Amino acid sequence: MRLALTFLFLAMTFLAAPIASAQVQIAPVVNGLDQPWGIAHLPDGSLLITEKAGQLLHFKDGTLREIAGAPDVDDGGQGGLLDITLPRDFNTSRKVFLSYSKRQSRGAGTALASARLSDDGTRLEGLRDIFVMAPGSSGGRHFGSRIVEARDGTLFLTIGDRGDRPAAQDRSTHNGTIVRINRDGSIPASNPFVGQSNVRAEIWSYGHRNPQGAGLDEEGTLWTAEHGARGGDEVNRIRKGANFGWPVISYGRHYSGAKIGEGTAKAGMEQPAYYWDPSIAPSGLLIYRGEMFPEWRGDMFVGSLKFDYISRLELRGTGAQEVAQIKTSETDRVRDIIEGPDGSIWFISVGNGAVYKIFRP
Repeated sequence: MRLALTFLFLAMTFLAAPIASAQVQIAPVVNGLDQPWGIAHLPDGSLLITEKAGQLLHFKDGTLREIAGAPDVDDGGQGGLLDITLPRDFNTSRKVFLSYSKRQSRGAGTALASARLSDDGTRLEGLRDIFVMAPGSSGGRHFGSRIVEARDGTLFLTIGDRGDRPAAQDRSTHNGTIVRINRDGSIPASNPFVGQSNVRAEIWSYGHRNPQGAGLDEEGTLWTAEHGARGGDEVNRIRKGANFGWPVISYGRHYSGAKIGEGTAKAGMEQPAYYWDPSIAPSGLLIYRGEMFPEWRGDMFVGSLKFDYISRLELRGTGAQEVAQIKTSETDRVRDIIEGPDGSIWFISVGNGAVYKIFRP
């Protein structure tokens, strides 16, 4: 059933003025999903969906089918089959990139796999890992796992600290970093720490807690939405080689109420572009560039797993500011947000086990 909305939400009066007379609709597209995590559109308009337990699904013409050949995942805690991204040359390459939690001798770690989607769309061919974090960690937390293709065709992958806070400042591990690799898994020569001893050369930035949202702005700059502790969720504008401070600085506190690190700022460490207090548990990030909603072009959309809404933020130079919240029964634990081929906005509701789209009729 379609739900007609206007952006004259009374609940939004504490934020910036809503869009006058701008009517949109939210419509369900896929129902009956089990812990969906990532979505991607195929050129024919159909949809690929990952489910945490390890299923890769294809939704086309109202039918949901499982695609064979997905990676073997460690489905424990927050781990499983996570993000999915198609490169810009999918029409010719038919490449698919998947992030997942991979079993390792020390527990599990975030991995990035590459495969070819068969011509008939029923199976993955030639699946192989092109990156596996090292050294891996025990426990089931903070895998990060968003994949973003940069303008130059390299791949960014976000990785959480895996619950090992100090490791996010230790560049001899991949914990708490954003890595950048080529599509074949090799390391770009322009990465910031190439050639440095005892530093993982894949690292692009570090000092991250658990980035579960990532996307590019119109200039090709990477932005992330990151889980902090209590009262410290962040939006960050990512810079090459930068240290984003976790766990030395944070605007949050430990769940016990104890102070984190040394405070909110330190020389040589980045400040967030925006932070939420209280924390919203952000997951999924879209910087909108479509035609359907020209008034939103350049704005950022971030899902909330905790408060069940989609945050809309305006980007202001190197900063950001939340200006509205889209909160309906459909926005129950929003996990991923992407832009549709026609400029509509698609999102996953984990709470409803569904994929929805926001569109203008």
